[in-house]
Amino acid sequence: MDKRAQIILKTLVERYIADGEPVGSRVLSRQSGLELSPATVRNVMADLEEMGFIASPHTSAGRIPTPRGYRFFVDTLMITKPLEEVEIHQLEDQLQPSQPQQLVSSAANMLSELTHFAGVVMLSKRQGATFRHLEFLRLSERRILLIIVTPEGEVQNRILHTGHTFTQSQLIEAANFLNQHYAGQDFNAIRLNLAEELKRLREDMVGLMTLAVDAGSQAAADASDVVVVSGERNLLQSDNLASNMGRLRRLFDMFDQKTALLQLLDITQRAQGVQIYIGGESGVVPLDEMSIVTAPYEVEGRIVGTLGVVGPTRMAYERVIPIVDLTARLLSNALTLQLSDT
Repeated sequence: MDKRAQIILKTLVERYIADGEPVGSRVLSRQSGLELSPATVRNVMADLEEMGFIASPHTSAGRIPTPRGYRFFVDTLMITKPLEEVEIHQLEDQLQPSQPQQLVSSAANMLSELTHFAGVVMLSKRQGATFRHLEFLRLSERRILLIIVTPEGEVQNRILHTGHTFTQSQLIEAANFLNQHYAGQDFNAIRLNLAEELKRLREDMVGLMTLAVDAGSQAAADASDVVVVSGERNLLQSDNLASNMGRLRRLFDMFDQKTALLQLLDITQRAQGVQIYIGGESGVVPLDEMSIVTAPYEVEGRIVGTLGVVGPTRMAYERVIPIVDLTARLLSNALTLQLSDT
């Protein structure tokens, strides 16, 4: 594509995103800055249509971008816009260190509010889960509360039923042993390593620590992937979607079941930086008229989840991309700070 065609395509995409109306040759002639006649612009548009970058709706002589046109625009022509100070402060104020689940919900809400689309955040299941710190609390003679603090700062509680009565000082001794020797290690690996260590401990302590490790492994297995979705009803305002009940039904089925979203967010978690899926590129979103912009977020340098925005292909990518990028960075910072304070 030559420079002239690129400028016309860029102008057409920007006009269509702004107005939602098919763009004609006269508008492009006036606004492209190329000083071309409408007839010359029509010739360029015909070439762009032949290459699959734009298409003609049935009811208009103007043209609209295709998913391929949006992709070329995003990859080659788009210039992202810095966020306004008020938006940055709004994100910073909402994403302050707190409980991880509250932060995740706040991030989804902010993504939705700032873009007017649907905000999604995935909190990943921990593979090979570890603990940062654990404690035992005596509830009764044979019941003990196991408190597990994960590397992400989440707190999980499990009730242990023991065959022996422990004093609180014995429970502190057991917790100190596990924290000192096994913090940061995988529970399954701990179980194997403990086999030798426990031979040197009293039989009653063997039972307690075995129960604790088993409970920690079960807690990890129970912690399934969570997707928080906010603002999906904003998509009812999209003309391309609201006019077709079949499209809306398929879209809201995706939000209700969340399986497809989990698949996509899990894939993007392995990528670096912001990822953009336009139309059917993701292989997951059921509509060609939809796009997803995602970015992974971290805790202490380790990727723990993905967040993003689901909206129509006709979205202001130059604005949405910085919002997603900044939200991911702020959520990473807040979760890391929250963990350090735990």
